[in-house]
Amino acid sequence: MTRILIADDEPRIASFITKGLTAAGFTTTSVDDGIRALDYGSSGEFDLLILDIGMPRMDGLAVLQALRAMKCTVPVIVLTAKDSLQDTLAALDGGADDYMTKPFRFEELLSRIRLRLRDIPGAQGAPDPTSGDVTLDVDLRSAKVGGRTVPLSAREFAMARAFLENEGRLLSREQLLSRVWGYDFDGSSNVVDVYVGYLRNKLGPGRFLSVRGAGYRFVAVPAAPSQPQSGS
Repeated sequence: MTRILIADDEPRIASFITKGLTAAGFTTTSVDDGIRALDYGSSGEFDLLILDIGMPRMDGLAVLQALRAMKCTVPVIVLTAKDSLQDTLAALDGGADDYMTKPFRFEELLSRIRLRLRDIPGAQGAPDPTSGDVTLDVDLRSAKVGGRTVPLSAREFAMARAFLENEGRLLSREQLLSRVWGYDFDGSSNVVDVYVGYLRNKLGPGRFLSVRGAGYRFVAVPAAPSQPQSGS
């Protein structure tokens, strides 16, 4: 099982990332200061580190520089509220493998995590999500429904993934907003209804059940059994 260390002193963001990665099949550990981030990150027990820059006791750039000075090669994705070119270059020059500014969408973070893990032996995430006759292709960002391939936009794919990974569970509009649009999305929840409509058109209306005043639930349609080939 792939293990990811999350180093961020903002509880809301750390919880947001932890819940998303756990649902995606990863094992996570969270720390909230730089000293612990360095201690855990250099232990050799983690496959990837998500590192916030602004942390107490030791800032993220100092943690990153210390890790690289120790010849620790764990992939590091830096998170920060700063988005200047100077800050970006400081993180990358310090040994970061990738860089994301807050706010961010979870699906983009997940995509970058999978990219950084792809070339590490033994570090693999969960397989393509499948529920009934629907399978999502993470690399191609498309869906297979009963044998036909359906292209999806980035947000359609993120929402479909949230539904498949929570088959049968009620997902509120707030949960879907957080998962697809980001932890601090300020828009109207009506956008969720619009995108559920898109998925109904593309994947089939009977799969997405509306629960009045609460949200939506995904119901799987069993895959059709393969037909035996007739003898010659």
